[in-house]
Amino acid sequence: MQELTIAGFGGQGVLFAGKVIAYAGLAADKYISWLPSYGPEMRGGTCNCQVILSEGSIGSPLITKSDSIIVMNKPSLEKFETSVKSGGMMIIDSVHVDVKTKRNDVKAIYIPAQKMAEELGYSKLGNMVMVGQFIKQYGEIPFDTVLESLKNHISQSKAKLLEANIEALKAGYNFEG
Repeated sequence: MQELTIAGFGGQGVLFAGKVIAYAGLAADKYISWLPSYGPEMRGGTCNCQVILSEGSIGSPLITKSDSIIVMNKPSLEKFETSVKSGGMMIIDSVHVDVKTKRNDVKAIYIPAQKMAEELGYSKLGNMVMVGQFIKQYGEIPFDTVLESLKNHISQSKAKLLEANIEALKAGYNFEG
């Protein structure tokens, strides 16, 4: 079982990132749970989602200790840093988080996701860069399955950004930190 928390500001695509991972897990024949949480501010406020990927039934969608976290801003690191299991993984957007984790019992990957997205010409796709890196590190969902799932579940209003999302996923997947 993989218990993942994704956290950042509203408007960074935190919830969409969780959906992409959850749908990819479903396509890879995993049991999944996706649970969003956001404050009343939405865009600009903090939000997070929890995704569980499992080979068997999931008893509860609530995660108390995550195997992995994707951190897209400094307040999220401060909030969720201690919630990662020892031996777990933290993927941190080094553009929005200017500090290192205090934890030495987890694998910390610092990826300049926002900068990478901007270099691709799509400043709003740092979330997909982070998802690409998570998929690589997690290793139990084939990358092609993620791409196919994205194609099948992207909303009509965002369909014009499908190729940009794919580029951002690839950039994150290919990042060597």
